[in-house]
Amino acid sequence: MAQTIATETVALEEFLKLPETKPASEYIDGKIIQKPMPKGKHSQLQFKLCRCINDRAEPTQTAYALPELRCTFGTRSIVPDIAVFRWSRIPFDADGEIPNDFFLSPDWTIEVLPPEQSPSRVIDNIAFCLQSNCQLGWLIDPSDRSILVFQPQQQPKLFVGNDRLPVLDGIELELTSDRVFSLLKIQH
Repeated sequence: MAQTIATETVALEEFLKLPETKPASEYIDGKIIQKPMPKGKHSQLQFKLCRCINDRAEPTQTAYALPELRCTFGTRSIVPDIAVFRWSRIPFDADGEIPNDFFLSPDWTIEVLPPEQSPSRVIDNIAFCLQSNCQLGWLIDPSDRSILVFQPQQQPKLFVGNDRLPVLDGIELELTSDRVFSLLKIQH
């Protein structure tokens, strides 16, 4: 379960000066809330989805997926499980490298729901991203093999089985719910 670390309201600037925690803490509505520790299925989906997206989007410089990246924008500092940015929006530093700090919303946010967490806070973060120019949000629920998809000015839609999932425009990637959950299997 997500744990509130500070009971008193903290300013965003003060939160950003604090050392990082493991698992990551997020700043939401003046409160510091620690995310649950990722477990096996969560880690596997996060790793494989990042790789799947980057295999298609990086060579064409369309987009790039980053795991557990702190994104600070508006009144929040959140850490989506996967943050995907269009190539044109990736902030590069003077050396042509990705900086440590991202002060913008992702274009596509992906969250994997841990079994012990209520979806409400995660959905709230996805909705906040959509209000801040994010174009797509996924909430992946491994327990029932479903993916709830959020898009601006649309009702959320539940995808299961062979339903083709929407991805960020310009990324040549065909995924279904079944394909996403097949990423949980590894050869042994």
